[in-house]
Amino acid sequence: MTRVLIVVRIRLYREGLSQLLSTHDELSVVGAESDGLSAAARLDQINPDVALVEMGIPDLDAIIDAIPPKSRRIPLVAIGISDSDAEVIACAEKGVAGYVTRDATVEQLVTTIHGVANGELICSPRTAGTLIRHLGTLAGALNSNSGMARLTRREREVAALMRKDLSNKEIATRLGIEVATVKNHVHNVLDKLQVHRRAEAARLLGYRTPSSR
Repeated sequence: MTRVLIVVRIRLYREGLSQLLSTHDELSVVGAESDGLSAAARLDQINPDVALVEMGIPDLDAIIDAIPPKSRRIPLVAIGISDSDAEVIACAEKGVAGYVTRDATVEQLVTTIHGVANGELICSPRTAGTLIRHLGTLAGALNSNSGMARLTRREREVAALMRKDLSNKEIATRLGIEVATVKNHVHNVLDKLQVHRRAEAARLLGYRTPSSR
């Protein structure tokens, strides 16, 4: 028997979900709250296996953050999400284990509940694609940070001026060195960041896209 906690703002929605899930013999709705604070206050008492949390509302962060760190073992299922990249990534950063979009069926919700209760990450193929792309971006950022740590003092100075969209000639004037020397430093920066173009370095480091001057 999987014990389910429902955290949904709208009472009609909350009660409807509770009634629907209660028709499944393998599920037991042990709580239905309107906000995260009320839910958190009852966690020790009701001891749920899975928490369904409504997403896409103004105090989304407050609802999720209200669940104490000691209870992070309780997997969260985001319900009612739009499946947009921004919303999926926001959920992932909060440690959400399952995703149920607004057009999902009750059976899909039940499947997701069982999956996360068994330690699985349950989501649609589109959501999975969003998460994979986000992981790739994070990996790129980690690589760039590692590369930045290997830059010399002069290379850091050059990188800082690249950030300001300065050309090689302008960088040379600022630093009082030859343009050819700047080109060597730029080459080293790109090499250590493991990218081939200045635009790629800008993307990884969060810089404005440098010009090609």
